[in-house]
Amino acid sequence: MNLDDRRLGLLREMGLTAWVPRHAGSAPDAPAVAAADGPVAAAPGPEGLAAAPPEALPPRGTRPSGIEQMDWPALREAVAGCRACALCESRRHTVFGVGHEQAHWMIVGEAPGENEDRLGEPFVGQAGRLLDNMLRAIGLTREAAPPQRQVYICNVLKCRPPGNRNPEPQEVAQCEPFLKRQVALVKPRIILAMGRFAVQSLLRTTEPIGRLRGRVHDYEGVPLIVTYHPAYLLRNLPDKAKAWDDLCLALDTLQARP
Repeated sequence: MNLDDRRLGLLREMGLTAWVPRHAGSAPDAPAVAAADGPVAAAPGPEGLAAAPPEALPPRGTRPSGIEQMDWPALREAVAGCRACALCESRRHTVFGVGHEQAHWMIVGEAPGENEDRLGEPFVGQAGRLLDNMLRAIGLTREAAPPQRQVYICNVLKCRPPGNRNPEPQEVAQCEPFLKRQVALVKPRIILAMGRFAVQSLLRTTEPIGRLRGRVHDYEGVPLIVTYHPAYLLRNLPDKAKAWDDLCLALDTLQARP
């Protein structure tokens, strides 16, 4: 891929240089980690919605039915009111997703961290800024743009695990219908799975990221590319080169599609 001056500048923001090879040499597999944040501070909801009084809430273990038939407004409302697992008790806000609802690119992360839980938006803070730089380097954005340039971003989990612990299998299972419906509504041309829990959930595997990178996988007929979570890259700068390879593979895969 030919890189113009603008993209070279964006690569430098990611900590990469132009001579990084498309297929960097192998290195020991690095474990993916969920974003680690500090204590949560109370904040108003992203849409100014007041919390329902306890007597108005459905009992724990309740998940809306008919998710597979929901449109965007109904799905968003269902996520906001979901009480299918214990995470509903500790969350500030659910984190539904942002971006173009018919985007060609869909970015799937792991679980909300402190900032996401506070603001109700995925991939904010340092990890979000790095993601934005990565996307700009290949001509994409989360800002308003046509569907071929604006991505859709969401997480496997819609609620923050307390203390940013790893997601538990039953939590992933309870959130899975929401994610599947988001994919079905967006109809992306390619999915970029970021982080171990996103990758293992979508691909139903226990294989580490290092063994799954560099290949085109499939999620219900959609090409899926595996890469590291931006929060992990902030702690492991040399692996930014591998993430760049993953982005290039995703771009090449999409461009090769009819």
